[in-house]
Amino acid sequence: MTFTSRLKAGLAAGALAAVLAGAAGANTLRMADSTDIAAMDPHSMTESNTIGFLNHVYEGLVRYNQDLEVEPALATSWEFIEPTRIRFTLREGVTFHNGNAFTADDVVASLERAAHDSSPVKSNIPGMEAVEKVDDYTVDMVLAGPDPIVLNYLTNMLILDREWMEEHGALMPADVRSGRENYAVANSNGTGPFKLESRQPDARTVLTVHEGWWDEPQHNLTRIEFSPISSDATRIAALLSGELDFITPAPLQDVERIDRSDGASVIMMPALRTIMLGMNQKDTLHNSNLTDRNPLQDRRVREALWRAIDMELIRKKIMRDRSRNAALLVAPPVPGYDEALDVLTPADPAAAKALLAEAGYGDGFEVGLDCPNDRYVNDEEICQAITSMWSRIGVTAKLTAQTKSKHFEKLLAGSSDIYMMGWATLPMLDSYSVLSSLLHTPNDRMGAWNPGRYSNPDIDALTSKVAVELDPEKRTAMMSEALKIARDDVAIIPLHQQPLAWAVRDGVDLPITADNKPRLWYAKIN
Repeated sequence: MTFTSRLKAGLAAGALAAVLAGAAGANTLRMADSTDIAAMDPHSMTESNTIGFLNHVYEGLVRYNQDLEVEPALATSWEFIEPTRIRFTLREGVTFHNGNAFTADDVVASLERAAHDSSPVKSNIPGMEAVEKVDDYTVDMVLAGPDPIVLNYLTNMLILDREWMEEHGALMPADVRSGRENYAVANSNGTGPFKLESRQPDARTVLTVHEGWWDEPQHNLTRIEFSPISSDATRIAALLSGELDFITPAPLQDVERIDRSDGASVIMMPALRTIMLGMNQKDTLHNSNLTDRNPLQDRRVREALWRAIDMELIRKKIMRDRSRNAALLVAPPVPGYDEALDVLTPADPAAAKALLAEAGYGDGFEVGLDCPNDRYVNDEEICQAITSMWSRIGVTAKLTAQTKSKHFEKLLAGSSDIYMMGWATLPMLDSYSVLSSLLHTPNDRMGAWNPGRYSNPDIDALTSKVAVELDPEKRTAMMSEALKIARDDVAIIPLHQQPLAWAVRDGVDLPITADNKPRLWYAKIN
């Protein structure tokens, strides 16, 4: 069965016609991901694969380059003129895809739109109190307090054309999760290297080169054709048959087969995302034979569960030697990571059983374990293995593996006992992301992804200091100290950094980056 015939089986006739309509040209990059992008409105969701794709259409004041360093984009320079006021000098001569000139009015309208109370992305710009136009090419951002990583946040704050938004009633962002839509969901007008030619949700999105882009192109593409293909087998077959140029992800079990084939290969690197197990640390469990207490509140029990997991076996048998086992909650490239703290303890079921006995749980207990089955690399298989490993120390894990939407809905409702999750620290690219979201005691602003309600006053205090410390050396030291406390307290069980695997046909040259966002403005095809 060819890629085309497989696609025919999965698409309605109208969608299929659209998929087949475009003939790939000499400089067309045909790519497929396992999921579709959510929308063209960059302020309508926080989904990383969508934001990554929209970075080809829209740009921010700053951006990450292929070394994940912040560099100028629509702003050419910036300076703190007061501790809480940062002044941006905007790039002159930039035009949107419709020909409108880029000015300070667009920055003010876009950042106010992103930070609006109804905006799904407002949490990605938490410290902004106001944005003020100084002149046509100068803008001030006013912060609630000193913010050492405000530029990291701004890499995800993409700029739209104010006049275009006003014309189409799109001054407020859409919200794809709640079903609130507007003109920008299916249309776009950015300043980026590519512009939208057509979009059919769940079928194909086509971009063409923006000839008037302000930057000097390092790519040689004229067109990008994007298709969502959920089936691993179909995605790989299309690549190997030459009907696609680039696919993501490349399943680990197929890496060797792709590399052995004629005309295609896999490019890999460790991802930023750390896979981990969070734990309910409230007074009772949800799915246990124990109804009057929660053994997960005892650090010895949490350590026993960690020491019972043979991550080396999981790395070899399930991850095919492609993952990197972790003892910390952040990956090596993330500021705050300390190699001296990232020391792995070999699995030791006997020591784990002794810890359980010492804590008063020598006979074991039952506990719920929740995992997605379509979010992370081999997620369900990993949880099945952990369930088996825990059974050897007397802990019966009642595994629920389900699609990611249901998994995260249950997780965020605080209804899980032990739950798998992954964290890449994006867009901050900083350990403060883990401290503020996963480890801080939940309150109005902190601990949004701490449904198990772990709480440690020492970590909370360090997190508050990190938030306003402008000295990079002092700040990094405090983040490392907080991560050490979390490790020693087994606040969360770190598992590994999963591998990042893309596959390309021969003649396609593109950089792979640990944030799993293709930057096709660096891509070349022959």
